[in-house]
Amino acid sequence: MKLKLIIALVNDNHTDQVLNAAREAGATGSTVINNARGEGRHPRKTFFGLELTAQCDVLLFLVEEGLAEKVMKAVNRAGQFDTQSGTGMAIQLAVEHATGLDGQLEAMMAQQHTQQRDDAQ
Repeated sequence: MKLKLIIALVNDNHTDQVLNAAREAGATGSTVINNARGEGRHPRKTFFGLELTAQCDVLLFLVEEGLAEKVMKAVNRAGQFDTQSGTGMAIQLAVEHATGLDGQLEAMMAQQHTQQRDDAQ
């Protein structure tokens, strides 16, 4: 089974929406890293020397290759990446090897069989 890793940097006020959208699109789980900070092409705003930056979360989704595009589109839509500047971004990487995924792989395999059956109909 070929896997893809989707990494999404999401404003923390959109994290739950992005997680739910990814699940609905077929992601079987996620790892969330809280309190990350992103830097765009514009300098950060300051107020009396204090930085005014929104916190973001890093969401990691390991998905079956056939679902990757659907999950990416759902993450993009829920995170409002294309409609609002500075709301986040997502990238997708090929996974060469993975371990420690016994329970996850069973769910992914079942999902893959269901998708293949649906595509055949």
